[in-house]
Amino acid sequence: MIQTITVGTDGSDTASKAVDFALDVAEKFGAKVVVASSYRPVSEDRLRREQKDAPEDIQWSINPTEDVDKALRAVEDRARSRGLDVTSEAREGDPADVLCDIAEQHGSDVLVVGNKGMQRRVLGSVPNSVSHKAPCSVIIVKTT
Repeated sequence: MIQTITVGTDGSDTASKAVDFALDVAEKFGAKVVVASSYRPVSEDRLRREQKDAPEDIQWSINPTEDVDKALRAVEDRARSRGLDVTSEAREGDPADVLCDIAEQHGSDVLVVGNKGMQRRVLGSVPNSVSHKAPCSVIIVKTT
């Protein structure tokens, strides 16, 4: 039985296909969805510039994870519109390590990733690394 599905996204169009697949599976099994992503912090200079120019009531949203937060919120909204239980989490670090750690922390039964994207690595792909490191079953969705 599939009770918890973690899906990796970087907000790209190809990752969106993996997200759609994960949401379909979650709907079929009534599973909880954990949306996961890794990030590199936004530079301090950029943060200072954006905070200075932003209205006071939204300055709180300008933070080192702002680029990934928007993508995660969009997936959460899509999942909730389908009646799914969803949470999201982003961590700084290597994408494959982050996805595997989040899946393990949430006791996921399945980790879904796309076959492209996820901030491509110099040596080896994220899906390849995830397939070797994951604490659960892995579904690599053909997104290209």
